[in-house]
Amino acid sequence: MKNYVLAALIAAAVPIAGCATTPGTTTAGSTQAYAAAQSEIARLTAQANEHALLKPWTGIHGGVPPWDQANPELLPSAFEIGIALQQAEVDAIANNPAAPTFANTIEAMQSAGAHLDRAGTIFSVMSANVSTPAVQAVQAEWAPRLTAAGNAITFNRALFNRIDTLYQSRASLNLTPTQLRLLERTHNQFVRAGAALTPEQQARLGAINQELSSQFTEFNRRLLADENTAIFINNERDLAGLPQGIRDALRAAAVERGQPNAWAVVNTRSSVDPFLTFSENRRLRQQVWTTFKNRGDNGDANDTNAIIAQILALRAERATILGFETHAHLRMADTMAQDPDRAQDLMMRVWPAAVARVHQEVADMQAIANRQRANITIEPWDYNYYAEQVRRDRYSLNQNEVREYFVLDNMVEGAFYMANQLYGLSFREITGTVPVFHPDVRVFEVTDRDGSYQGLFYLDNFARTGKRSGAWASGYQGHETYTGTTITPITSNNNNFVRGAPGEPILISLDDARTLFHEFGHALHGLLSEVDYPGLAGTPRDYVEYPSQVHEHWVLSRPILDRFARHYRTGEPMPQALVDRINNASTFNEGYATVEYLSSALVDMAMHYRTDPVTDPDAFERDTLAALGMPREMAMRHRLPQFSHLFSSDAYSAGYYSYLWSEVMDADTWEYFEASGNVFSPEIAAGMRNIILAEGNMSDRIEAYRRFRGRDPDVDALLRARGFPVNPPASGGGGH
Repeated sequence: MKNYVLAALIAAAVPIAGCATTPGTTTAGSTQAYAAAQSEIARLTAQANEHALLKPWTGIHGGVPPWDQANPELLPSAFEIGIALQQAEVDAIANNPAAPTFANTIEAMQSAGAHLDRAGTIFSVMSANVSTPAVQAVQAEWAPRLTAAGNAITFNRALFNRIDTLYQSRASLNLTPTQLRLLERTHNQFVRAGAALTPEQQARLGAINQELSSQFTEFNRRLLADENTAIFINNERDLAGLPQGIRDALRAAAVERGQPNAWAVVNTRSSVDPFLTFSENRRLRQQVWTTFKNRGDNGDANDTNAIIAQILALRAERATILGFETHAHLRMADTMAQDPDRAQDLMMRVWPAAVARVHQEVADMQAIANRQRANITIEPWDYNYYAEQVRRDRYSLNQNEVREYFVLDNMVEGAFYMANQLYGLSFREITGTVPVFHPDVRVFEVTDRDGSYQGLFYLDNFARTGKRSGAWASGYQGHETYTGTTITPITSNNNNFVRGAPGEPILISLDDARTLFHEFGHALHGLLSEVDYPGLAGTPRDYVEYPSQVHEHWVLSRPILDRFARHYRTGEPMPQALVDRINNASTFNEGYATVEYLSSALVDMAMHYRTDPVTDPDAFERDTLAALGMPREMAMRHRLPQFSHLFSSDAYSAGYYSYLWSEVMDADTWEYFEASGNVFSPEIAAGMRNIILAEGNMSDRIEAYRRFRGRDPDVDALLRARGFPVNPPASGGGGH
């Protein structure tokens, strides 16, 4: 069923065998109910095919999203019709008088909800990218109603009985390996979502799911409100230390906000981090840092602490109803790690070395501050600023000097070149020929090495009001073949780069360039999919970041640097001397980067790996960090009040560790490429494409990595990549 995520079924799961069909029920349905459902399908399909947001997409390559018709006023009617049609399609499957077969049950479910899925895709993109008050109002009203629609499918006893009958007899069904995997995963997902519970348990679980969806929506709304604020600077002398490109970006942000004579530091990472790195004004650095780190934590109408406490209580209750010890056990059951202890062990294997490195970094920074007679003790708002000075002092490396070689448009072309050299893909811009949801969006037609069409790629690079912060990838349409017609992928990348002065090239940092390649790795994962059934498209949470993370490495590969890292004025490629300085400093500030991330992941796991829900998020965060020995000179990358990974949905809850888990495979894979002597090794790239990317979840991902690499991933590769000493596991069983 394509619309399962929209319908709010639980994504992470664990195989639970032996849930037999309820005694006294049959798996064949009612002829009368089946006929009624078919009649309803015909009636509602006619309506849906006339609705702008529900009807099949038209245009090139089998159809594209109708962004030119994406009006928030159309969403309620789209959801009304789409939900009713999806329910009728499910009723027809559940009440089919014929005995259940893979085709009339499991395969039929893959097509149910297709109309609603189209509307849901448009709605989700609007919510993230153009979140106007009208869009937010629709989200507040319809999130719980969409969840209720998902519950109705999960708790449809007749439907589950058919699935369970097939599951119990799966050994005799003569299914292909792909079909068997889809059957098993469908059954297990239903069980983990509550399909085998009693009616009373299902009623409570349904209420919890609906309440959670409302709380997620409200958390998002409050956080977006805080991120849409800015600190305005009115005196040019307060810009001391800021490169001209950053000054231009702050001016553009102020103009957008109606203050053309000021400079605006917007309360998002893409604006805050450059300011903290270069601003000489310590008072303003403290103000900007404090405002950014206190998003959602100001005791006002946008404070999120009470919402977080409610979410945690609901998650704990849901886990208990579903038979799991904690929310972490529930979320991790369908991951590569499988158990919270394994994730915890990996994190704690890295944590001590990272903390020790931070203490070294702070000592180096304090020495420079003392030498400058600054008369300060390093505080969190000083870290980026003095780290940059240490970088210059020790490595003769100036981040602003590096930025001058990373022109945004050039690095986009560099990412395309990487995809071509590795996988044979070519990107041709067709912007203006298909609808887009904002004028910033560019569109590219993607073809394979033989010239055949592969998919479409949408690129939305710039920050703006109403767009959530951060960077992400979205799939508008996935690959599928099960109907006999091949559906090709449509993917997108969304970034929050800041525009500079009109007509000037947009310069990005090395970290920004890596983010660009990271998100593009997600897009490639979608574009290269060869999945037959949409139900096997999604991979485990601690696998999905691996392909995106490994693609970051090509940013500093010599072929990309030579062709695309050219100075924005002279056009000269980045000189080898500068590359050497970057490489020499490759693990510089790694303590900060690792502790900033790991502290967030450890607090996430600690919060969800307990039976009694946290009631005071601020106190829990503070106490947990103290117990871990968190350096006082820095903060979590995502403090709990603004941790949207955890509280805007269930997606990364008890799963933020997954970036580190994926990085083990990422580091191991990059060593594989480097050892080959060719960063575009055709043999390794073929394995990446055919095993790591194309298969989706058609096969077990642990076994897939073994097929690709010839062995399990080497945890020590992660430690080597971060420049940490290689030590034995902290508690005997960490890593993979």
